[in-house]
Amino acid sequence: MSNNRVAYFYDSEVGSFYYGPEHPMKPFRIKMTHQLILSYGLYRKMNVYSPHKATDQEMIAFHSQDYIEHLKRAAPNLLTNNFEMKFNVGENDCPCFPGLFEFSQISAGGSLDAAIKLNHKSADICINWAGGLHHAKKMEASGFCYVNDIVLAILELLKYHNRVLYIDIDVHHGDGVEEAFYCTHRVMTVSFHRYGDFFPGTGDIKDIGYGNGQYYALNVPLNSGIDDDSYFTLFKNIIEEVRQRYRPDAVVIQCGADSLAYDRLGTYNTTIRGHGECVKHVKGWGLPMLVLGGGGYTIKNVARCWANETGICLGQELDNQIPMNDFYEFYGNDFKLHFNPKQDEPNLNSKEYLDFVQTKCLQNLKALEGAPSVGILDYVPTDFFSHDVVESMKTHKADHPAEPY
Repeated sequence: MSNNRVAYFYDSEVGSFYYGPEHPMKPFRIKMTHQLILSYGLYRKMNVYSPHKATDQEMIAFHSQDYIEHLKRAAPNLLTNNFEMKFNVGENDCPCFPGLFEFSQISAGGSLDAAIKLNHKSADICINWAGGLHHAKKMEASGFCYVNDIVLAILELLKYHNRVLYIDIDVHHGDGVEEAFYCTHRVMTVSFHRYGDFFPGTGDIKDIGYGNGQYYALNVPLNSGIDDDSYFTLFKNIIEEVRQRYRPDAVVIQCGADSLAYDRLGTYNTTIRGHGECVKHVKGWGLPMLVLGGGGYTIKNVARCWANETGICLGQELDNQIPMNDFYEFYGNDFKLHFNPKQDEPNLNSKEYLDFVQTKCLQNLKALEGAPSVGILDYVPTDFFSHDVVESMKTHKADHPAEPY
């Protein structure tokens, strides 16, 4: 059993939002996850909270006011045929749907509440499976994400912590979070992701941060078919060196479940056990820890994964037989928590390639002069990068085009 004080944030409305019939993002997966958490009895071992809905003022700590105002108007204006397409809201991957702004408020509110609890030391680990929407930019919706709850939570953590480490194990690059903190050493971003002809097309191993943030962005680009052993070995070797070099005061981990085998949009061959080992390893550091959701498009496996990782946060191993719950029929034919990897899936990550990636990442980390000595600021800048940096990032994206979903 774990002695960690775990706080869990859940809003019963969150599973009712609907991106549309053909859209792969299904907020219903969060409701399924919650049902597994209830049926395994995990709720008895942690403090359960209903998050507040994030206010406009809280959101503009990172996002522009014009963008937030547009999000508020988007769905009502769509119904009156006055909808204006801008900020990428209304595009195929970021549709305008009823309750869009409220959905974003719940996601962001949970992550903010979690960060505040960690700041006040009233919890050791906080979980918000409705969070982790890592693609949203300052003035742009992207990759199913509208409000970047992660950036907002990290800004909150920076009020009490000198250095915050962000770890992303989603199959997609955590571009929105990296971009927000690209020029500061107070946040280090580490993203393990599929790279190449794959959304969002960013996250080259050569992208290391800029200015004061140089070497404080670390990208670990992977190919299709990676398995548990390859993934966790690489993860452990790199993330331990990050911990030794950066010495964070708090850690945020985005646990996108699209990095599992059989995901509708993912391309890996990892299992719930392998994915969970990453969370268990970071938990072992004993740092204030914020655990967030993210991608995941085969919803029965998302629920399995996040319920299992809730158990990991509590130090409890879950029975492989899924207990009866409101969505029990989703887990047929075997009704098991864990599944095996694909048998004939080629791992396109050769030992030579993984050795190259690890060596390059460790070289980048050696460029750090050790943990920066910084005092806690009275405020955190809301605009972390200059026009020149934004333009250079746009150029990089143009040089590495990616197919949309």
